Amino acid sequence: MSNYRGRPKLNIPKSKREWIWDISGYLCYIGSIILLLAVWRMLPDEVPGHYNAAGEVDRWGSKWELLLFPFISAFILILMSVLEKFPEAHNYPQRLNESNAEQFYIHSRKVLNQIKNICLIIFSLVEYESISIALGWGSGFGQWFLPIIIIGTGIPIVLGMINQRRIR
Repeated sequence: MSNYRGRPKLNIPKSKREWIWDISGYLCYIGSIILLLAVWRMLPDEVPGHYNAAGEVDRWGSKWELLLFPFISAFILILMSVLEKFPEAHNYPQRLNESNAEQFYIHSRKVLNQIKNICLIIFSLVEYESISIALGWGSGFGQWFLPIIIIGTGIPIVLGMINQRRIR
């Protein structure tokens, strides 16, 4: 059965690794919402609103801005989960054919799954950092947070590109 651009529509169950990524991302997301609800009344009117590259607060904003994190995360979660369900619609090299479609689909879906859950984890960590600074629990993650985010999101993308080249 062909579907998008004549590509086969395959029903490929999620791998154990994808389920582990999903559980990790969803737990962080739900945990950040529970934390925000639990401390909402204790939060001061102004909380960290932005961080510079050194991880220092360079703008303070309303505590209501913290609600953006769960909403943006929900948008990412829904959008990327829908995209995961339709790997035949992803962008592939011209060498995609009936014999290697399953490999490409699995690979593309796994990379998308990792990026989705890394985004959920990052947004949860930034929300936690903003809450902890606002409540005086700590000074935040500091200068290592941005490099860790860049490396954490970059590695799955780079490895994904390398591994995709190996599919014949």
